[in-house]
Amino acid sequence: MRQIVLDTETTGLEPSQGHRIIEIGCVELVNRRLTGNHYHQYIQPDREIDEGAIEVHGISNEFLMDKPLFADVVEDFMNFVRGAELVIHNAPFDVGFLNHELKLLKGSHGKLESHCTILDTLSLARKMHPGQKNSLDALCKRYEVNNSHRELHGALLDAEILADVYLFMTGGQTSLLLGGLGEETQSSADGGIRRLARDRPRLKIVKPGNEEQAAHEARLVSISEASGGKCLWGSGGEE
Repeated sequence: MRQIVLDTETTGLEPSQGHRIIEIGCVELVNRRLTGNHYHQYIQPDREIDEGAIEVHGISNEFLMDKPLFADVVEDFMNFVRGAELVIHNAPFDVGFLNHELKLLKGSHGKLESHCTILDTLSLARKMHPGQKNSLDALCKRYEVNNSHRELHGALLDAEILADVYLFMTGGQTSLLLGGLGEETQSSADGGIRRLARDRPRLKIVKPGNEEQAAHEARLVSISEASGGKCLWGSGGEE
């Protein structure tokens, strides 16, 4: 299963008021593993950024002056996300802005939902933790995902953090990392989900010696006696 964890930054809060996207960040998950593939793009919005928005993400009008328009990057973006499930925190906000950008192009793309399915992690978190704070920062604290380096919002950084949070929310770690076995790849959210390299070596199987086997059998006997013959391991108990 291919999933794209996505976040955007914008000039303001409402596309209906003419606000536009200025940054898109995406990271790819395949079968619940980060692949290392990502999409990241700053966009010139053809309008001024609200001061309140600059305080949130720190992106200035001057920084965006030489960046491409959404029309210039839309094909690359759509090719990256097409056919995937988009994992987004507060999806109506980001999807609303992306659909607004697509509508302004008056092309054949239609709405984002016609190319992707959408999973809203905010809605999921509210069902899992009713009555609690479910912002991305609150979820990082709840699932012990390190976001101490997140002084300002950034689309790619927030997508990487959300990927770790989402994996914990929906089943936790999917691969056990054992020290010294291959190289590991991590997102910039250090301390989150840890990943194994695909070409890691096979684990060595170490069998017990005679003394270890005897100690194991003795332990099973003591468990069986203490439990009234209800030990579930070995020949001394129930199968």
